[in-house]
Amino acid sequence: MAGLPVRRPPYKDFLQPALQRRFASTATVLLTVSYVEAVLLSRWDSLLWSWFPIGPAGFRTAIIFTCGLAILVLRIAQYHVGLRTTGSGIQTLGANLSKLSTYETVFWYCFSSFLFCPVFLWSMPESANLRWVTYFSGDRARANERPVFLACYLGLCAVKQSIEHFVGDVDRLDLGIVGKQEGKGKDTADASISLKKVLLRLPATFVQTINEALVTLMAAFGIYFLLLRSFAYGWTLIFLRPFYNLPRANLPPAAWPLDVFLAVRCLFAGTFLFFIWAAGNTAFSLFMVKEPLKNGQPLTAESKDPNGSLLNGLKSKKQSIQCFAMWELSHISQAFPDRRKAIYADIDRKDGPMWSQVYAVCVEVLRSIETRVDNYGKPAAPPPAPAVEEPKQRTLPPLRSDNILTPEKHKPGAGAKAKEVVKIITSGSKSSSSPLSELSPIAKKTWNRTKDHVLTKDQQQAMSPENVRTQVQQLALGLMNLTWVRALLQRTFRNELAGAVLGTPYAEPALYINAANALCQLAIHSLGEDQFGNVHRDVPSIIRTLTSVIRKVEALKESFPVHWTDTSGTRESPEVDQVLDAMRTGLGQVVASFEPFCHDLRLTPGDLRHAKEAAAVRQAQQEAQPEPQPEAERRVEARQQGRPEMEQVRSRSGRRR
Repeated sequence: MAGLPVRRPPYKDFLQPALQRRFASTATVLLTVSYVEAVLLSRWDSLLWSWFPIGPAGFRTAIIFTCGLAILVLRIAQYHVGLRTTGSGIQTLGANLSKLSTYETVFWYCFSSFLFCPVFLWSMPESANLRWVTYFSGDRARANERPVFLACYLGLCAVKQSIEHFVGDVDRLDLGIVGKQEGKGKDTADASISLKKVLLRLPATFVQTINEALVTLMAAFGIYFLLLRSFAYGWTLIFLRPFYNLPRANLPPAAWPLDVFLAVRCLFAGTFLFFIWAAGNTAFSLFMVKEPLKNGQPLTAESKDPNGSLLNGLKSKKQSIQCFAMWELSHISQAFPDRRKAIYADIDRKDGPMWSQVYAVCVEVLRSIETRVDNYGKPAAPPPAPAVEEPKQRTLPPLRSDNILTPEKHKPGAGAKAKEVVKIITSGSKSSSSPLSELSPIAKKTWNRTKDHVLTKDQQQAMSPENVRTQVQQLALGLMNLTWVRALLQRTFRNELAGAVLGTPYAEPALYINAANALCQLAIHSLGEDQFGNVHRDVPSIIRTLTSVIRKVEALKESFPVHWTDTSGTRESPEVDQVLDAMRTGLGQVVASFEPFCHDLRLTPGDLRHAKEAAAVRQAQQEAQPEPQPEAERRVEARQQGRPEMEQVRSRSGRRR
């Protein structure tokens, strides 16, 4: 009797627990930050209850932690991998305004801010005058406008953070690639390194949150008193009237609520709120991109069918799952000999040998680059024309549409008047003695005299079409120096080339880098570990594929235009350069390993020459490139320094030049 088939667990059964453990690490950091803020908000009227977790400090910690947890839930629901390549900012805005996720982001940030507001008000002493109702002359109650302004200010903080969340693409996860020195046991060190990075980021993050809170406070002064005051005060009275005996008038008080003490407390509250958001986002972005390892082994090592589970992830339609699976395959191809041998020896699989399926997936990923390069600049294929039904043959003449009451002889000929007009214009244009031809030189001479009399030579030169065109171009380039105009209209060379080579709307270079690395390393190690000799049949195809992709991408990069809105003028795309370097390195290693067997592999001298030329790296270009900084660290630094990410890329590019 045949045994029951072994169930092949899907790859997400191993990836999701790993992500949950990383989420737990993020939540631990967030809980620690929440407790510190809760202690700082204490009134310190008691040495025990001001910090004891089971008491007011613990209650404040739970509420503040919930404020940050709402943002972590949002990040889990909306995270993605890859650089956003949807064009200019206004194109991205138009594409996302119709998505529900955009409004979910605003909702959760507003929910977090309004949950933080009562906790902050409850923590303030009586002398702060931040109670919702104040009493004058006995028991006469009146709504207090000071907490209304504070609540509106925290709401504006939420709106500002939502905009920065969208513009900075905070939902992106920057996956890593396999380095040369990585191996077993790296996951433990990677966890401690991630925690150390988070702790080192927090002081700079706190300083940046003070700046953001101050900028929002300055904007809140004008927005509240010009737009929100009557609306917010009226709704506050609606909510307070069922509980207090308040006046029926909805007019705000004549005296303004703002003073120095309220401004300082608003700055205090805004800093704490921005910091809890920034700490959660920073920890999430650094913890979630740890390597796909568990206890020093690949994630699928505990599966009943490790190769089948890994293959399930490689064939996943979801890009994030495929990227993690390809990252794990790259680790296996370089640092885990037992798993490599298992891939070579697995030849009895249903859809073909394990190596053949891995080879097909990796080559398909790399050839997708070639397909995009070939299709760049070509018009999109027109949609198929709908089938046109042949008209039925008419058995009777069509109905008349003219006026049947007018006699035929009185009807004017069709187009008679139009023919007369054309005849007059034609005869006038052919005649040299027409009034128009006689008046034209006189008009030109009069215009030239008037122009010389009214305008100077410099003014006439300034009004020339060439000068006007130049001034319009300079004005457009000057507007691009404004941050908000540049954010809306700029189309950078980096994003445009990455979209053309790596795809849209998101381009993840780690997927292609790990695919090239895994394919080349498995081919190289097959010389000593492939006992069945299946890999060598595909080595010529690997060499030719990598050669073709490298040459086409380099040719496209050389001829790729710089959009006029890209005022930096730099022709650099780090994502594309990383993919090219990985393919060059892998191709060079494969050629060096299999060149002695070129005759057995049926590789022609032309194939080897083209492969070596494609794998060659210009020495000057290699020396000019500095040590690459991890993408996650670079983007976190950009947000902390308060400058757009693209400005930092351009500034570094200018320094290198």
